[in-house]
Amino acid sequence: MPKQAKGISRKEIVETLWTGGEWVVKRGRLIPGRGRPRKEGHLFRYVAEKLPFDSLPAVAKYMKEEAEHLEGVYLAHDSMGAARYGGRGAIFTRLASHKKNYPKELLYYSFYIIENKAHEREIETAILRAAGPQMVLNTRKVASGLHPGNIGDYEPDTEFFERQGVRGRKSRLKKQNSN
Repeated sequence: MPKQAKGISRKEIVETLWTGGEWVVKRGRLIPGRGRPRKEGHLFRYVAEKLPFDSLPAVAKYMKEEAEHLEGVYLAHDSMGAARYGGRGAIFTRLASHKKNYPKELLYYSFYIIENKAHEREIETAILRAAGPQMVLNTRKVASGLHPGNIGDYEPDTEFFERQGVRGRKSRLKKQNSN
């Protein structure tokens, strides 16, 4: 067996959950690499990225049998892999609903079940803001262009930096540029 790089996790495939067309969905886990043990727990309990929507029933069935917590952050992707819808909550119910509403637009899905549910809202906000204007099917927390979103979308007691426009008289330079 080849030597594992320090601190790098390795994959352990446990089983095949679904097979269809050109894709196979396998379930596995990451085995911690050698090195110092972690001082903190992990952020995500389960992660799935860009799985074909046809696999949703098989993955949902497995998760309902094995996991106690089926809420988290989810994304629905188009044929090019771009996230077009996202949110948080009951992952499999919401994804099935979005696929039903947009059967031709959405081909893949991703989900992230967060170990500490208190962080779901913040992770959802960060993901949706990073996706920006490509989230054409969900615009509630997405600001297009250079406009920031609402800082209130994050958890209370979070320290923040916020860009604000200058109030009062316009500077001469701005006045000259606007003419």
